[in-house]
Amino acid sequence: MLILGIESASVQVGCAVGGHEGVLASFRSSRGRRHAETLVPAIDFVLRQARVEPEELGAIAVDIGPGLFTGLRVGVATAKAMAQALRLPMIGVASLDLLAFRVRYSGRLIVAALDARRDELFYAFYRQVPGGVQRVSEYQLGSPGDLVSELEATRDECLVVGDGAYRYSEQLTGRGGIELGETSLAHPSAAALVELAHPRAMREEFVPVWDLKPLYLRRSDAELQFEHRESA
Repeated sequence: MLILGIESASVQVGCAVGGHEGVLASFRSSRGRRHAETLVPAIDFVLRQARVEPEELGAIAVDIGPGLFTGLRVGVATAKAMAQALRLPMIGVASLDLLAFRVRYSGRLIVAALDARRDELFYAFYRQVPGGVQRVSEYQLGSPGDLVSELEATRDECLVVGDGAYRYSEQLTGRGGIELGETSLAHPSAAALVELAHPRAMREEFVPVWDLKPLYLRRSDAELQFEHRESA
């Protein structure tokens, strides 16, 4: 089964296509944050590079967040539109799961941390299991101080990956036993999305288009501003 993966939860936007043979083609860009203008041409490019027609796809996988509101909304809306047009099932994968999956061979406690702006982070903890990683915490939104406090409560050696790790590196590395992942691991990967989604597709763990919802963890700036005006 061929799967198209769409990822847009951070400042990076990307897509990939692949199946049982692995990832056939992928694209990513983090320049200009023009997710809406970049994504559709990128999907067309990736399909052409893989020599795959849209009608040959068996499922659409999409990063459901948590992540930056605008980019996440663009990716989910594009994925839903394609799934409806092609009558394909969908698979949703969390952005933090994608970050952790790329360092699945680490024996340390894995911390996936994405920059959430407003001096906050989206983060979750993972441990290695046969064939991948298992999440051992809830998806959380908190300050760098909140994350540091949780790390101080454990004696485990930790590997922190994601762009949040680099933005708040001084606070995080103040505690011993913490290593930051490589800069190439700063953003969720569309290729990893395809790899994670494929076995789920084989098990037919699909989500209907109308049931797939983004994982925001907090309200958008527009909603907060509207509430502030209403209260005023």
